[in-house]
Amino acid sequence: MKKLGFIGLGIMGKPMAINLIKAGYDLTVYDINAEAVTALAAAGARAAASIAEVAQTNPVIITMLPNSPHVKAVALGPDGIESHARAGTLLVDMSSIAPAASQEIAAALKAKKIRMLDAPVSGGEPKAVDGTLAIMVGGDEADFTEAKPLFDILGSSAVLIGPVGSGNTCKLANQVIVALNIAALSEGLMLAKKAGTDPQKVFEAIRGGLAGSTVMNAKAPMILAGNFKPGFKIDLHIKDLANALDTGYLTGAPLLLTSTAMQILQQLHAGGDGQNDHSAIARFYEKVAGETIGD
Repeated sequence: MKKLGFIGLGIMGKPMAINLIKAGYDLTVYDINAEAVTALAAAGARAAASIAEVAQTNPVIITMLPNSPHVKAVALGPDGIESHARAGTLLVDMSSIAPAASQEIAAALKAKKIRMLDAPVSGGEPKAVDGTLAIMVGGDEADFTEAKPLFDILGSSAVLIGPVGSGNTCKLANQVIVALNIAALSEGLMLAKKAGTDPQKVFEAIRGGLAGSTVMNAKAPMILAGNFKPGFKIDLHIKDLANALDTGYLTGAPLLLTSTAMQILQQLHAGGDGQNDHSAIARFYEKVAGETIGD
């Protein structure tokens, strides 16, 4: 049985870790939330008391954490992976963070002969549960090949984009496109509603045409039902777009539409929708229009 460490057991990490246990991995887990660790131990994982314990005992470690500062602390902190992992350890960071942060962490770890892939995912909690995530990877090809059996358990696709940082650059592009898709969908459905046309019928008519998309198929039913139970929260999308905008400033990439989407998300956060699904972008249009899209 292959030994594997997993740090970060939140809305995405927990189902991912469970899928690895089901696949037969000897999984050692850690999270600052003791209840999450206890739940995974009940599912068959080994409970670690610290990051150091995970780092000392596992040749491969997966991290799934909220943002760049959390990954830096776990990887480079005094009690973290850099200080306690053996030379040759492979860190697979599946968090969605800033590409520059991934590169900074990888460079520091390389000095200790610790390898790293940045491998953020798309698909939200439902695909984490199903093991059908889309995985975008940055790093060396040999390290990608080593980690591929893990990616095959966790996702339906895994693509090596380029060197470290490329995975998170790809994820930021993904998040820009998803946010703008949801905003465009909301805008179009509200146009239909205000014009006296049934938004449900509009969705049914256009979903198979050029406007159709995976985003539309996933989010239109939620918008029409007024169901904003989180699969991917507004506040998390704000984090991703903040990283995208920062990266745009660093690279000179024009992100005009992303800036507008960020303002919409920030207004939703201020209005109490931060913990709702990002399909709640529709609520911005509903508040402005004074009418709901669904019945």
